[in-house]
Amino acid sequence: MNSKFETVFGNQKPVIGMIHLKALPGSPGHTEKLDKIFDSALRDADSLVEGGVSAIQVENQFDTPYFLPDDIGPETVAFITVIADRIKKNYPDTPLGINVHLNGAKQAIAIAKATGAEFVRCFNLMNAYISTSGYISASAPEVMRYKKSISAEDVMVFGDFQVKHGSHSITQDRTIEEKAHDIQIAKADAAILTGISTGVAPNAENVTRVKSSLSIPLLVGSGITKENSFELWPLIDGAIIGSGFKPNKDLTAPIDKDLVKEFIKTVKSL
Repeated sequence: MNSKFETVFGNQKPVIGMIHLKALPGSPGHTEKLDKIFDSALRDADSLVEGGVSAIQVENQFDTPYFLPDDIGPETVAFITVIADRIKKNYPDTPLGINVHLNGAKQAIAIAKATGAEFVRCFNLMNAYISTSGYISASAPEVMRYKKSISAEDVMVFGDFQVKHGSHSITQDRTIEEKAHDIQIAKADAAILTGISTGVAPNAENVTRVKSSLSIPLLVGSGITKENSFELWPLIDGAIIGSGFKPNKDLTAPIDKDLVKEFIKTVKSL
């Protein structure tokens, strides 16, 4: 197991709860006043922590259609930074992660460094794929150097491969094990496997294949629930959960603390 990962999460498999930020200024869907956006995020943080999660991850879920990495504006970085900082001040002992859509890994590293967040999620660390916003290339070569250049070596990078909501036909001649191993070569601190879309879990066969090819932790990044945790939880090193902690998996709904508690209770019994 990765030492930095263990330092942050200990020997327990982390349950990382997602906060889906309301549309931020600069995005087409933005309508809410800033105070309402901030309050909504902080209420979700309260529910996640009171429900018993190991960590929180913040992302600009509703800034659709997403910019490609080089087009993400300073306004997005600024607003996520303010929200992340407020969450970190409220819960200094709860590890915090940052995900900036789409594949804004450099921006996420900068936010993490500024706020004291412990990790970032990167949708495409290695190889390439076609996202709903267009072609996404590997970010690791630039991001890992950027991380060092701003003295953010303590910020962990969790990397997706064959990520949800995308076409991976340009790498279809490579096995899922090879793609997973590339995340390790990129010096990521953990690899993330998802299903084909939000709320859809990867199948257990793929999880087993990927896990056998890695020496870094493997997280499931979509679709794990109380019901399928009996099959998936023993195979993985943790999970990132968003829609699963919301009533009827409604992304626009607030976090349901009781759903968080039910999931935590279930996986602790496994």
